[in-house]
Amino acid sequence: MATKKMTMGLIVGNRGFFPDHLAKSGREEMIRTLQAAGMDVVALTPEESKHGAVETREESRRCADLFKKNRDRIDGIIVTLPNFGEERAIADTLRLADLRVPVLIQATPDDPKKMTIAFRRDSFCGKMSACNNLRQYGIPYSITTLHTEAPDSPEFTKDLQWFAAVCRIVNGFRNLRVGAIGARPAAFNTVRYSEKILEANGISIETLDLSEVLGRIDRMKDTDDLAQAKLASIKKYVDSKDVPATALMKMAKLGAVIDQWMAKAEVGISAVQCWTSLEENFGVVPCTVMSMMSEHLLSSACEVDIAGVLGMHALQLASGTPSALLDWNNNYGTDPNKAVCFHCANLPKHFFRSFKMDFQEIIAGTVGKENTYGTVVGLIKPEKMSFARFSTNDTAGKMRGYVGEGRFTDDPLNTFGGAGVVEIPKMQRLLHYICENGFEHHVAANLSSVAPALHEAATRYLGWETYWHDRPGEAC
Repeated sequence: MATKKMTMGLIVGNRGFFPDHLAKSGREEMIRTLQAAGMDVVALTPEESKHGAVETREESRRCADLFKKNRDRIDGIIVTLPNFGEERAIADTLRLADLRVPVLIQATPDDPKKMTIAFRRDSFCGKMSACNNLRQYGIPYSITTLHTEAPDSPEFTKDLQWFAAVCRIVNGFRNLRVGAIGARPAAFNTVRYSEKILEANGISIETLDLSEVLGRIDRMKDTDDLAQAKLASIKKYVDSKDVPATALMKMAKLGAVIDQWMAKAEVGISAVQCWTSLEENFGVVPCTVMSMMSEHLLSSACEVDIAGVLGMHALQLASGTPSALLDWNNNYGTDPNKAVCFHCANLPKHFFRSFKMDFQEIIAGTVGKENTYGTVVGLIKPEKMSFARFSTNDTAGKMRGYVGEGRFTDDPLNTFGGAGVVEIPKMQRLLHYICENGFEHHVAANLSSVAPALHEAATRYLGWETYWHDRPGEAC
């Protein structure tokens, strides 16, 4: 699924007693690279500063003013060092602009055949000075995989994709509003969280009582345009031929009411009460409605797991594809690196090999099959996956989490709901970490490989303590 076009602010470093023609060519090369990646660029022109770079205090202020004028557009800032660069000017520009977006420091490598005074860059050294100054100024920044990378290199192309994902995550959590629809089920202490800690991190919770939802549904006629439009979209979304018409209409009204409320309350993602209030008091499960929201990148978690939907949202921002909330649910035979991930299910259809609408087999035994239609069931397709869990650490007053990667396999699985076999390297170590640190049994998943971007965004820019499972290069 397509993500919005990104805009990068560009700071070109220059230091006059190094070859400043490199600043000119370096600026042009980086702009070409960013535009080739489908990004817009905000940068000083050669008419606004020498070669469109920053070296003096006046040029820093001019660049900062340009960035501030484009504050609502700029997703991140690239600092390119085609020569050593004036480290103080770079830091001053970022401080004066005060955009508080991710910053990537790139340095262009020297050519051993061009080490004369006319062509020597010294960017290798200059990058250290730039980073040192940013550390002194208290400005967080990211660095490329290799110390020096040419803008047109495959390494920088990959790093740019990673950095774009970091920017989407960080900016996607700024002033985020999350809908809590219904109360936390009494039996689910595990999904408790602190609203105040989230608010301190710029995340607001908007609540909606189920009585309000059911009241609005009761006042909505079957012939209402919104209900009919939602009914049509449900039938188009999933095979529901075996589901009673009365249950489908209930789902349509539920979806229409939630859609209306989210738009009015300016809520982007949600967590919904299910077990077992909706089944007993309304007569359907909300899974299909939630599956459709997640499919359209409006992540929705069950059991009012607000912290769980934050993980879904982070993964979705990083990859641009739908996320799901799953249980770490069962072992898979005797393989220590495999497990069954499961939910009843409200997974987006993006996850499935094939799927259909059905009833919720677990709850049906207590509330009646006729009251549990609306699950979206099937097997998860074999695909790479990233996982994430964020939570409020209430006693410490801060956020924490873990991220990692694995894959869904094509191993046989004869079960109900939405499920798949996941394989994760050193999984027993991960399970020990989850239990020893008291994390929840819910985990967000996405069919992508974006754990590095999540870890960078969470730890460097959001300030959340986050464990990266099986991080490349870590000791066994």
